[in-house]
Amino acid sequence: MPGPQQGPPLVLKARSFLGLPVGISLKSGQGVAGILCQVQSGEIFVLQYLYHAQFATFHYPFQDIQDIHAFPKCRQSPMY
Repeated sequence: MPGPQQGPPLVLKARSFLGLPVGISLKSGQGVAGILCQVQSGEIFVLQYLYHAQFATFHYPFQDIQDIHAFPKCRQSPMY
């Protein structure tokens, strides 16, 4: 059984982003964003906003994922 620091690079990358907001590039060309909650059984589980005050956890198999990116930090200087 692999230890916490073993596994394919995308799995290791996903584990390093646990609890953080991420953008996920899917092989279909679509993208999704949310909080990466869990990495388990070849899938990631992402908490996504639906509408109003509703959120739902969606799961995506690694075989459908192109890449995962952590959200950048907000700029502290004025944006204008």
